[in-house]
Amino acid sequence: MNVIFTCGGTAGHVNPALALAKYMEQKLPKLNVLFVGTPDGMERELVEKQGYAFRGVEVSGFRRSLKPKSLAFNLRAVKTLMASPRQARQIFDEFHPDLVVGTGGYASYPMVRCAARAGVPTAVHESNMVPGLTTKRLEPYADRIMVGFEDCRQHYRHPEKIVVTGTPVRGDFFELSRREARQKLGFTDDRPLVVSFWGSLGARDMNQKMLDFFRCEQQGGEPFHHIHAVGSSGWKSIRTELEARGLDKCPSLDVREYIYDMAVVMRAADLVICRAGASTVSEITALAVPTIIVPSPYVTNNHQEKNARILEKHGGARLMLEAECTGEGLYRAAREILDDPGRCAAMSRAMGSLGILDATQRIYDTVMALVK
Repeated sequence: MNVIFTCGGTAGHVNPALALAKYMEQKLPKLNVLFVGTPDGMERELVEKQGYAFRGVEVSGFRRSLKPKSLAFNLRAVKTLMASPRQARQIFDEFHPDLVVGTGGYASYPMVRCAARAGVPTAVHESNMVPGLTTKRLEPYADRIMVGFEDCRQHYRHPEKIVVTGTPVRGDFFELSRREARQKLGFTDDRPLVVSFWGSLGARDMNQKMLDFFRCEQQGGEPFHHIHAVGSSGWKSIRTELEARGLDKCPSLDVREYIYDMAVVMRAADLVICRAGASTVSEITALAVPTIIVPSPYVTNNHQEKNARILEKHGGARLMLEAECTGEGLYRAAREILDDPGRCAAMSRAMGSLGILDATQRIYDTVMALVK
């Protein structure tokens, strides 16, 4: 069986495809896999590190600006868009896929559309609460659209195509119990753990606000353990600020550039403070951990706030907009949640009700039903 996975743009688009590819390899010994994305996108590195073949299709989005640089960029985007169907068709004819699965990003469009026109089964997975531009454009072509939550169904014109599968979460997130994860982190008391991060690159303004959060912790007698990831952007300056303010000597505060042992740290967490990217949302719901969410205001179609609103609606998360929150405000919100065991338990139950632990199996069943 030959399967093309097409995706790109962010790890949140690539990881579900990688999870499904690995799962299908376990189920189908004679499986041949090809990944298709943009030639120089970050998806290429992620895919090739996992040992999969990769082909590129030139395609990009458009900039919503009338500045000369943006107009020149959009002109190039039009040219690549016109060339992408031919490139997709060449890949299709050479690989002869029995199934094409798109998991997001502009690169998904030409490949899924090409397969649909050739009569080959197609499926699209949308990680965000609301469909992105690519998913919207592919809705008429895809045989199935797989989404994370039942609330997503209302955003589509063809609800009969929608299947609620959830978004895959790495298996190592569930290898340890909470107690085992705390032991691995070296915690010997029963104080709760707060975990905070703003993505691999970080966020300058939010990291500055976290400095005030740390100060409040110090002044409050360090009521909880806290692991914070700054991200690569601004790590050196934040480390200097910590030293200047004496915050580097707080024994319960662990500020890192990255959280490399994320599965262990998240499993031990009692409260998470984070953005609302699709991968993060799938992880915190699967782990059923109460969360304070500050959605990024700098993403396309404001999709992170829309992701966060669903979690807030169900009672699993406290939403705070970046423009309105401060370090002191975040600290107060964290204390209010952690100091109320009943509220913590209710938020955990609400998060857990949204989590789908067998998402990879559901996606596999959905796509295999198309092939059969």
